[in-house]
This record gives sequence, structure tokens and C-alpha cells, in this order.
Amino acid sequence: MNRRRAVVVICDSLRRDLVTPANSPLLTGLAARATWFADVRSVFPSTTRVSSASIATGCWPRRHGLLGNCMLLEQPDGLHNHSVGKPAFREHLRAATGRTLWVPTLAERLAAHGGARIYSNVSPGAAYFHDPDAHGHVYHRAGSYGPGHVPHTGAQALDIASGAAGDAEMTERFCAMLLAGDAPTLATLWLSEPDHSGHGQALGSPPHLRAIGHAEACLARVLEHVGRLRERGEDVLLLVGSDHGMETVLGEIDVEQALVDAGLKDGRESREVVVAPNGTSFVLGVMPAAAARIPAIVEFLRGQPWCAELFHGEALARIGMPQDQSVCTLAVTMGHVDSVNAHAVAGASWIVADHADPKSYDGRGQHGGLGVNEQAPFLIAQGGGFGPGRVSRHPVGLVDYAPTILRHLGLPADGMDGEAIPFPDSSN
Repeated sequence: MNRRRAVVVICDSLRRDLVTPANSPLLTGLAARATWFADVRSVFPSTTRVSSASIATGCWPRRHGLLGNCMLLEQPDGLHNHSVGKPAFREHLRAATGRTLWVPTLAERLAAHGGARIYSNVSPGAAYFHDPDAHGHVYHRAGSYGPGHVPHTGAQALDIASGAAGDAEMTERFCAMLLAGDAPTLATLWLSEPDHSGHGQALGSPPHLRAIGHAEACLARVLEHVGRLRERGEDVLLLVGSDHGMETVLGEIDVEQALVDAGLKDGRESREVVVAPNGTSFVLGVMPAAAARIPAIVEFLRGQPWCAELFHGEALARIGMPQDQSVCTLAVTMGHVDSVNAHAVAGASWIVADHADPKSYDGRGQHGGLGVNEQAPFLIAQGGGFGPGRVSRHPVGLVDYAPTILRHLGLPADGMDGEAIPFPDSSN
């Protein structure tokens, strides 16, 4: 058998500088037997739901249309902030815009070429927006489905908990599927760790490091099964990486209230100027009737000590976001400092208050912006032309994963923003 296949494993939120022999011996060992990428960047906002859509489509948010973990939708009474993570958001988006993602996903492209399956233990939105229109199979604890949104029930469902225990159970299901006779051309395993623990614990703390170890234990099982596929003659491209990193939270800023206090928003619940919080960043929308306020809003935000950089107009395109839309009038990445936490993990940022999320993240991990550590995921490639013991310094983005997979499968990657990752030569 000489079948070509791709297997993708995502260790959610594992930043590149934490992939060390002490923290992650399995990953560092794999890197020595594969190709390690030293310059990988996430997307903006650097959130899991946007990352999932960007990996699945090979396109930036301005092209695929998913603009954050929270996203603004224009409705008859103005702008509304929605959590993309909720299972019902797909239908909210379809009702508001007439569609889900604006470009094809890998699942759609592969529907006639062996298919795609994703097993995911992060938020429902992150799982579902990998294949929102059900061209393949998606397995998630909030509900699983096959082509045409036919539900998987009973033993086919994925009834697991979030966190390490659920990841382990999901991995066993994933590995059994890899060896099955109806295994797909593309199989993706999206682990909740170490993101799940990083949001609840200090970065680099013993619980956070244990979570990295749990992710490695899942990866060990996948490596074992990929080895068995290769032993029976299959040509497997293995991509192991993360979607973004994390930084320690300095504190929380209520941006919406600050705009109200400055006279730039009519009230906390008003719909003409609305913030979509995304951890260490936010997107702000302004309805056309309030467009005259935009210059004052820009000036106000740029004057705040917690505003690191503001993007408006043509500048939005530089970070992959759409221009001239009421649902994305401007975007801000929050202030970052290079301080080191109690566990010697560098980097900290302010976050935006999200009144729908009552949890406190102070001193714990968060992401969403352009902080240096948020924008430092890792990537290891093995097989499919990527040789052992190589280090590539070629810049790589999440949008490059899909065209790399399609190149291995011998299929076109037309219409994507990303490009297939070059193979490093032995001198790199």
C-alpha cells in the first residue's frame, strides 16, 4: 500500500520557548528526528477559534470571515457581540450573513479525495469552524456529526470531559480510527492541553508543566500509530504544533466602560459602538450612524497606556483583518511587558474585560493579541519530504499548513493565502 495521508496534532496554546528537553522531552526528541521550524507565527486575533478556521482554510480572517473568539454581528438594532465558542453560533452567523466561512475548508476540498476527520476537545466553535458546513466528520463533546450534519450518536459520539482526561480518551479513539479501514486522508487531533491548564494556572507552574506532559502522552500514542501506518507502506505527512502561545495576565481593562466614560459610546448596552473582547486584544465595531466618532475613538484609544497598537483602515489588512466593515472598524492589541513570572516564564499582557466570562485570569495565561509569546507557536514536520534533524528558519504561518497538506496529497491549493512550506536543505 502506498497511500498518501496527513495527520495533524495540535497542542493548544503551547508556546515555542516551552518546548525544551526539561519540559517536553518527547517533542524535542521528535524534532531531532524531523524538521523543526524556528519562525512560526499565529494569526490575529491569536485565539483558538480563529486559528482553527485559518488552519482549515489556509486563509487569513479577512478572507475566511471568522474574526475572533468573540465576534460582532450586525442586526436590525445595531451591533451584537457573540461568543464564537457556543454551539449555536454557526446558525447565528448564517442567519446574519447568509453563510459560515467564506472560503472552502480542507474538509470540503478533500470530500472527494478520502475525506477529513477532526477530533477536538477545545470549544465547540473551534471544533465546528474547522468544518462548519459538514463536508467531513467532526467529533466534539458538545455534539459530533458527519457529512451533511448527520449526527453521530451513541458509541459514535465523543462523550468526554475537557482537560487531560478527556484528551487521553479522545486520543485513543483517534488512534483506533487511524488504523481502521475507512480512515480518512486527513486526520486532525486538537488537544485541550496545555491551554485548559494554562488559563487556570500560572504559566510554568507544576500543574501547567504536567499539562504539557499530558499532551506529550497523547502524542506518544499518535506517534506509535503513525509508525504502524508507515510500516504498512503508507506515506504519512505528520504535522505537530500549536495554534498560538500565552502570556501572563497583568490585569483586566473594561474598554467598553472607558468608552462610555469618555462620551464615545452612548451606554454600556448601546449598539452603535461595541467591543468584541478577545483576551489580550479586541475588535471594535462602529455603526454607520456613529461613524463621525471614529477619529475621536482612535485618538482616545491611542492615548491609553494599555493600548499597545491600534489598527484602522488600511492597517487592518497588515494583520489579516477586513477593512471598512462596521463589524471590524478597528482592532487593538493590548499592552505587553517583558516581566518574568514566579516560574521564570517571560511575557505579560493586559486583557479586555469580557462580561460574559466571569472567570479571573490575573496571574494566569491568556492570549489573543500580538505579544511576542502569543505569536510564537511551534511546528514540527515529519515525512512528506521533511527530513530528520533539520531546522528551518523560513517564516511559517498557520495559513501555510493547509497548502502544505494539499501538496503532499497531490491536490491544488488554489485560492489560499498561505503557501506550501519549502523543504529545508541539509544546510539549513
